[in-house]
Amino acid sequence: MKEAFVHVSELAAHVGQRVALRGWLAQKRSSGKIKFVVLRDGTGYLQCVAVSAATGPELLESCDRAPLESSLEVAGTVRADARAPGGVELALDELRVLHASADFPIQPKEHGVEFLFDHRHLYLRSRTPQAVLRVRHEVEQGCRDFFYDRGFVLIDSPVLTPAACEGTTTLFSTDYFGSPAYLTQSGQLYLEPACMAFGRVYCLGPTFRAEKSKTRRHLTEFWMVEPEVAFLELPGLLTLAEEFVSYLVARVLERCAEPLRVLERDPSRLERVRAPFPRLTYDEAAAILASPEAGARMDAAGAPRFEPGGDFGAFDETLLTERFDRPVFVTHYPAAIKAFYMQPDSADPSKALCVDLLASEGYGEILGGSQRIHDYDLLLSRIREHGLPIEAFQWYLDIRKYGTVPHAGFGLGIERCITWLCGISHLREAIPYPRQIHRLYP
Repeated sequence: MKEAFVHVSELAAHVGQRVALRGWLAQKRSSGKIKFVVLRDGTGYLQCVAVSAATGPELLESCDRAPLESSLEVAGTVRADARAPGGVELALDELRVLHASADFPIQPKEHGVEFLFDHRHLYLRSRTPQAVLRVRHEVEQGCRDFFYDRGFVLIDSPVLTPAACEGTTTLFSTDYFGSPAYLTQSGQLYLEPACMAFGRVYCLGPTFRAEKSKTRRHLTEFWMVEPEVAFLELPGLLTLAEEFVSYLVARVLERCAEPLRVLERDPSRLERVRAPFPRLTYDEAAAILASPEAGARMDAAGAPRFEPGGDFGAFDETLLTERFDRPVFVTHYPAAIKAFYMQPDSADPSKALCVDLLASEGYGEILGGSQRIHDYDLLLSRIREHGLPIEAFQWYLDIRKYGTVPHAGFGLGIERCITWLCGISHLREAIPYPRQIHRLYP
């Protein structure tokens, strides 16, 4: 093939020209003496059309013989076709099989979920996971761009840590040359010292929770983006979170129209997501859930009734969000059910200056954050109350000894956010290789 190779995504600029492409055989079909071959090259899908009268029988036989997912080189003339993806198709006149695939296990038929995730390394080639992961790519790049443009400094926090961040019951532990170490639950504790150095920082990376949960909202390994800002208190934190989530939604709507179309995601649901977001205090949310109407709904659904003073379950979050057309903030949870580092409200120390952001359409919490305790003695007493080893947190306490200031931050779960944006049902779809209590393969 004499022509320089181009990508499917570039073909709109080559209408009327002869081009060559490389990729994989995604689909094929016949209609009399016409063969249709769909090439996938990672940037898009291209329908290639071979007509016997124009190309002769040898090319048609090559189309017939090539198994699905064979790697190919093709050449032909680009022509406009409004019905085709990207508005073009290829009048095929040359096809060369680089590698004839073995029988591909994923065929155009129904497969069970376990089968597809046992073959996740191959399932990634299918349209649905590709669409989801393109949205993920855009969300992660959007996270970096949002904070970069606002002067935040990226701080890569460690994966191996000597202490818990979110409680000791969900830690993955390992031996670190004779001492205990844990897979990180959050980068937050390491961001707090960094924000005292740089003012505004963030991290984006994997986190781990050893939760024996099989719900659609839980993975044992997931990714979080976590900003931390010095001299920031709860009202400013809500504004930052609102701007951030609104930015990610607008970016996905602008740049991921085709993936959303493949996923059959109604964009009008996301177009409503704009500031300001509704705000409820925990007590206001609890009053909604304690109403007779909500109680009847929970009973009918078989969900446990909400107990005031406790955390919200998945059905509780659904009830709270279904009255709104955009995410809703819930603030001022009881301090007793929140993490040790959260600043108590000076007006009511039984409440923490914290926030959860519940996504619309019943997708639950996607973001959680708080103002952090900045007083040394108060933080020390909270560490003791939670039964945590003081020696493991001595470095964290140090922050409160040298120019301490109020500061705040949040963590947004990448998979939870993507699940909501894509309108899919389970977090395992939102990460390339999901890790669950029953899945460590592939």
